[in-house]
Amino acid sequence: MKTVIYPGSFDPFTNGHLDLIQRACRLFDRVIVAVAVNSGKNPLFTLEERRRLIEESCRSVSGQVEVIATEGLIVNTLKQYNAQALLRGLRAFSDYEYELQMALMNRRLLAGCETIFMTPTLKNSFVSSTLIKEVAFHGGDFSIYVPGPVEKAIRAKFQN
Repeated sequence: MKTVIYPGSFDPFTNGHLDLIQRACRLFDRVIVAVAVNSGKNPLFTLEERRRLIEESCRSVSGQVEVIATEGLIVNTLKQYNAQALLRGLRAFSDYEYELQMALMNRRLLAGCETIFMTPTLKNSFVSSTLIKEVAFHGGDFSIYVPGPVEKAIRAKFQN
């Protein structure tokens, strides 16, 4: 069984993330979404909230998708789940520079660790979790950029 791990903080989970997962399901038997702690970010949602929202958003591909919470080096998660590759999305050239460094470090940490880069669809090419939070904070309409469960959860966060 071919397995890919898609790591990220996913705070919040967007339609761009969902699109990559759906497309990865056509290439791999199993897609593991690894919701990670990022010490450099101040998350809107807890790790468990993010995991649950991704599960709800991925119901259409639930037979192929598993959502886990993870901490530490992603190569350890890759080994734990016997996955063949990591999946990363690239929206812009600036993403490539960072992601290339990460891919090379992961391969250095674990021989044979492959990273698969996928580009977004045109309609998701500029969407980022940071941008969604900013628009939501200022009362703008972000609903077309996130799955329904995520939209509801963001609105609830900003009502408080």
